[in-house]
Amino acid sequence: MKRILPAFLMFFSLFIQAQVEKPEKYYSFDASYFYGSILEHNPDIAHLIDEHQEGFLLSVNRKTYGLEKWESRYNYPDFGYSFIYQNMKNQYLGENYSVYGHFSFYFLQRLLMFRIGQGVAYTTDPYNPDTNYQNNAYGTRFLSSTYLMGNIHKENIVGGLGLNAGVTIIHYSNADMGSPNHSTNTFTFNVGVNYLLDHKEHPDYIPRGEEEKYTEPFHYNFAVRSGVNTSGVIGSPRLPFLTVSAYADKVLNHRSTLHGGAELFFSRSLEEFIRYQSIAFPQKGTSGDEDAKRVGLFLGHKLTFNKMSLITHLGYYAYYPYDDYVDRVYNRMGLQRDFSKDWWASVTVRSHGANAEAVEFSIGYRL
Repeated sequence: MKRILPAFLMFFSLFIQAQVEKPEKYYSFDASYFYGSILEHNPDIAHLIDEHQEGFLLSVNRKTYGLEKWESRYNYPDFGYSFIYQNMKNQYLGENYSVYGHFSFYFLQRLLMFRIGQGVAYTTDPYNPDTNYQNNAYGTRFLSSTYLMGNIHKENIVGGLGLNAGVTIIHYSNADMGSPNHSTNTFTFNVGVNYLLDHKEHPDYIPRGEEEKYTEPFHYNFAVRSGVNTSGVIGSPRLPFLTVSAYADKVLNHRSTLHGGAELFFSRSLEEFIRYQSIAFPQKGTSGDEDAKRVGLFLGHKLTFNKMSLITHLGYYAYYPYDDYVDRVYNRMGLQRDFSKDWWASVTVRSHGANAEAVEFSIGYRL
């Protein structure tokens, strides 16, 4: 054992040294402290806004230099993972711990950075009807979270070390997977440092060549979207939903694809909401037998990064017999991952303005 351990350590050190000498991938780290305030987007959360919030953000980023063509199309973005700790500075909200996947985009000769991160948060003090009924922002312990960051970002000032400062907006919501769900949005100022790992080994950016014209004929997609949500009434159960979508897509170039189609919505939570309204508020004229199905028409866009894409849809419920539940106009946003030229999967949030109705897990097939 005494001989094996030194030999293993020597082999491990040589392996690490080889990776440092000829790295195939290039990474950076950044750490920021932030300080800010919860925005009162809804008067119902006014009692949750006390002091200024604070926390920190840690990120690991994979750098791009144009080794793949899609990298130069977006001016050599970074992508990676983030962790956020936020003290909500309110006795009812507690603390939030979040993990994200993110993309960072650069402008003005890479001095200005814009980052979008999407992930999952854990909150220490969610709503509880007995012990924490004041927390009407977070109805579940696990939340969906998004953050947007705009920074002045300067790398490699001294020995790989750089500085960054700017603003960040952090959003927490459970997308009606539990009630209540008034959510929070925190506007913060952040300042921090960044570090290029193996900074002397990073290559120069490969210039973008002339982009060849690229397009495709119309394709047709079929998707099944599902998950669970509540009716938005406190105490209502989590129930499944199902959405069946059919739409055409038109590839305009390597980056942009247009969508247009229709979808049929089945929602057990809407059925529960209709039943609840008929019993709790009979004066409103709800009988309980109303049709809970909806038919939506939508247009959308897919922004492609290699095998990952950002999906944005805007739709309208053309058939909506019981329209006291949510607005007729809806939007969808999320990420799609292609597994082959035919099959894909996505995670999206369907909302009505700032009111999220559901997190959708989808599987699709493209003809």
